[in-house]
Amino acid sequence: MNTELEKIEAIKVVPVVAINNAADAVPLAEALVEGGLPCAEVTFRTDAALESMKAMAKFGKIQLGAGTVSKVEQVKAAVDAGCTFMVSPGFNPKVVDYCVSNGIPICPGITSPTDIEMALDFDLEVLKFFPAEAFGGLNTLKALSAPYGGIKFIPTGGINEKNLLDYLRSPKVLACGGSWMVKSELIADKKFNDILTMTKQAVELADSI
Repeated sequence: MNTELEKIEAIKVVPVVAINNAADAVPLAEALVEGGLPCAEVTFRTDAALESMKAMAKFGKIQLGAGTVSKVEQVKAAVDAGCTFMVSPGFNPKVVDYCVSNGIPICPGITSPTDIEMALDFDLEVLKFFPAEAFGGLNTLKALSAPYGGIKFIPTGGINEKNLLDYLRSPKVLACGGSWMVKSELIADKKFNDILTMTKQAVELADSI
């Protein structure tokens, strides 16, 4: 397993963020770092995503990943912006091939055995189970992962403080992706103290296992 994924395994929770104003990127990063989660998956869901990545990378105290990556061009832009790992909602062979060929950690989304076996062809060890709750949650993950002993997952989608521990207790789960502590409305309203508080709570919860 590469160093980026080992870092994610250590913190157990990956904040998944959508930033509408790049000016909010550094205050958000500060809140996450102070709260004990020095990591952010900045999604390509907003026009401010790339500038937000650049601002967080310049801040320099946070493990920075790009999310909602669906094109090779986005991978290139994210790497140039300072991101060190990629996360995609589905399995795009072109994106995965580019990342693997260039030594860029990639965690593609999967929902089926076919997806998992495509990932195995690229020797990937960690996959994103997305959208986790909409596809049956932990029960589905247990069934999907049973034949594939060497693979671990980062469930994302519908993960919150109420079900986080259920997922983290699974030996198949490396970490969980979540946005409950970094909701877009909290970021837009600049409620960074609230984000700090909820981040600390998420860390305490994850560390209780």
